[in-house]
Amino acid sequence: MTLPFEGIRVLDLTRALAGPYCTMMLGDLGADVIKVERPGRGDDSRSWGPPFAGGESAYFLCVNRNKQSIALDLRSESGRQVLRDLAAVSDMVVENFKTGSLEKLGVGYAELCQINPALVWVSLTGYGPTGPDAGRPGYDFMVQAEAGLMSLNGPADGNPARVGVPIVDITTGMFAAFAATAALRSREQTGQGQRVDLSLLETQLAWLANVGSNYLIGSQEPRRLGNAHPNIAPYATFRASDRPFALAAANQSQWETLCAVIGREELREHPHFATNADRMANLTELTETLEEAFASRTAAEWVRDLRAAALPCAPINTVPEAFNLPQALAREMVLEVNHPTAGAIKLAGFPYKLSATPAAIRRPPPLLGEHTEEILTELLCYSRERAQRLAEQP
Repeated sequence: MTLPFEGIRVLDLTRALAGPYCTMMLGDLGADVIKVERPGRGDDSRSWGPPFAGGESAYFLCVNRNKQSIALDLRSESGRQVLRDLAAVSDMVVENFKTGSLEKLGVGYAELCQINPALVWVSLTGYGPTGPDAGRPGYDFMVQAEAGLMSLNGPADGNPARVGVPIVDITTGMFAAFAATAALRSREQTGQGQRVDLSLLETQLAWLANVGSNYLIGSQEPRRLGNAHPNIAPYATFRASDRPFALAAANQSQWETLCAVIGREELREHPHFATNADRMANLTELTETLEEAFASRTAAEWVRDLRAAALPCAPINTVPEAFNLPQALAREMVLEVNHPTAGAIKLAGFPYKLSATPAAIRRPPPLLGEHTEEILTELLCYSRERAQRLAEQP
């Protein structure tokens, strides 16, 4: 079965998370991804543990399947020449070097696109290549702080908090994969490649979505609400007799249904709760009123009865509970692959299901430099002696 990106070769000059997430998405759908790593050290995330499996960190394993690894020292002319040769036979370069670093080595966008004008070049940086902060290194945590996300996250009366996963890195990788696909589509029409430029800062600002719009349209400075919603009530977590659970009554019909399920139908017409605007204006009172009702039963009992009434609600699961949900297992969101040193390992599955060309794990995450000789001899047609010399360089 032909996968959507089969026949597309991606030269992956990324490390850590945002770039590798992008190239993994492309690889999952068939792209031939060649991961270029520094000899002896490789991608920084290889050492980000514990936990480790077979000498590889769980962090590295989660975003590097469906790739081959070649070890190249770009500080040496021989390593840079291999990179030029790889660019000549590739469709795309994805890189997340600090702005200007590759240009100083003579293997930047301008240089490699002279070799291959059809090359799509995807660049991920912290702040972009222009503007007063161009060249600043970018880190997910710092951008969560700087671009407004942490000001929205955490208890209303507590300190700002970062999201528990590196969400800015992940979404930048996702945006990069989407933009790369658009650039490939454009190349089909023109025959010419182009540069695709993304930054962590701009990605974070772009997906502030309704919260960002509340400020841009209404000059309303968003505030930290804990688990409450800035525009809808009730839409939050509520404590039952044993533990909290999540509940959303996003329209008037759902509010009226909720009042019936909890046995408080008089709340429907209460002047403080009659409309969504009323409920938002009296949010603290609303929360206290609902939690008084929810305190009579367990979270599991409330979730059962609220779902029976077609109200959106959910238990607050741990990560192990989430991966073991019957629905997650039925949708194959835990996959197993054999790794050369770790043996059988489990990876998160594919969130997108293509009916005709489904994604697949074709390769486990590679060992550092595992495919160096293979790539040099089979793809670039170097002699075995030359390939071995390059592979042996420290």
